Amino acid sequence: MHADPLPASRRRKRACGPAHLLPVVAALLAGAPADAQALGPSDDDEGESSWGLGIGVANSQKPYAGMDRQTRAVPMIQFQNRYVRIMGPGLEVKLPSLALGETQTLEFSLTGRRNMGAGYEPDDAPVLAGMAERKGGFWVGAKAEWKTGLLSVSAEASADASGHSKGRKFSLGVSKPWHLGRQFMLMPRLGVTWHDRKHNDYYFGVRDAEARPDRPAYRADAGVNVEAGVNGIYMFDRHHSAMLGVSATRLSTAVKDSPLVDRSSESRVFLGYLYRF
Repeated sequence: MHADPLPASRRRKRACGPAHLLPVVAALLAGAPADAQALGPSDDDEGESSWGLGIGVANSQKPYAGMDRQTRAVPMIQFQNRYVRIMGPGLEVKLPSLALGETQTLEFSLTGRRNMGAGYEPDDAPVLAGMAERKGGFWVGAKAEWKTGLLSVSAEASADASGHSKGRKFSLGVSKPWHLGRQFMLMPRLGVTWHDRKHNDYYFGVRDAEARPDRPAYRADAGVNVEAGVNGIYMFDRHHSAMLGVSATRLSTAVKDSPLVDRSSESRVFLGYLYRF
């Protein structure tokens, strides 16, 4: 093992760069797949804890017919040490990782995440009048992430532990960080997510009791969504950061064929501020 030639004070400063905070904005993009977190923050060399607080605004367009774009405030909480990582609505319990060379690692974790962007209430759009409310869920699962010096590739399998949809999903994603100086960084990402029949039928199906002449009964099958997006962060100094995330998701045929849906895609924009202590 080679000693780090940098003194401890400089190692701590290096860990405070944009790469350390970017997963916060990625995780706060409600409903974004797990690959949005593909660029995990670098742990402090000495395993020190870090935490931050902030506020964000999320604006999203769901695919339901006649539903307007929705804007909501999102509280931002970030905490990390060598064992756990909390990023907004998500929690990761870190498992032992494997070193695959000087610049490559394979990391494993157990995950828990509240799906804040899913579901609807009957008065959200005319097409949903008379439908039973669909609630968001809390998803638990496991994730593996391969990090290289050029990009990160992640895979995550999870299930709805809340029991609302009782669904399962599997995500694959790739992301690439671009450092523009010491203060600004961009991370484009691309991912696919498979949702099973129970998930799609819960959120986009129409039960027999909910059917009407202009809204026939519908049973949704499993399907694959494709998402592309870019996250960015600008650090004014080691405490203050501004974040921006933009993403678009192309929906599976099982979702697009629902009588509740009149769009082939959904989109999301997030803007936030974080103070890191």
